[in-house]
Amino acid sequence: QVRLVESGGGLVQAGGSLRLSCAASGLTFSSYAMGWYRQAPGKERELVAIISSGGSTNYADSVKARFTISRDNAKNTVYLQMNSPKPEDTAVYYCNGNRVLLSRTLDYWGKGTLVTISS
Repeated sequence: QVRLVESGGGLVQAGGSLRLSCAASGLTFSSYAMGWYRQAPGKERELVAIISSGGSTNYADSVKARFTISRDNAKNTVYLQMNSPKPEDTAVYYCNGNRVLLSRTLDYWGKGTLVTISS
């Protein structure tokens, strides 16, 4: 059974820092692209950052130069370092794991962790 468990959310002041973690189990972690998505109240879920199985990264324009995604394959964990967060970064943050295997897309989600940025 695949599980993605996010942690590290909470209340932080704007300009501070926060690190989210996502611990994965039940999958070959190193073969998956891992991503962080977020959903703010009344808005659609959006991509924040993604890291490929090979370590390449991509970011939403709104978080470039402030957030950093990284992974530790030995710990089956992906991280999102959030520096200088802004109130508009307030959202539920979700971890996602995705890969294509034998023409089949495998896609898994965590339950999310709430991040609140106060002004």
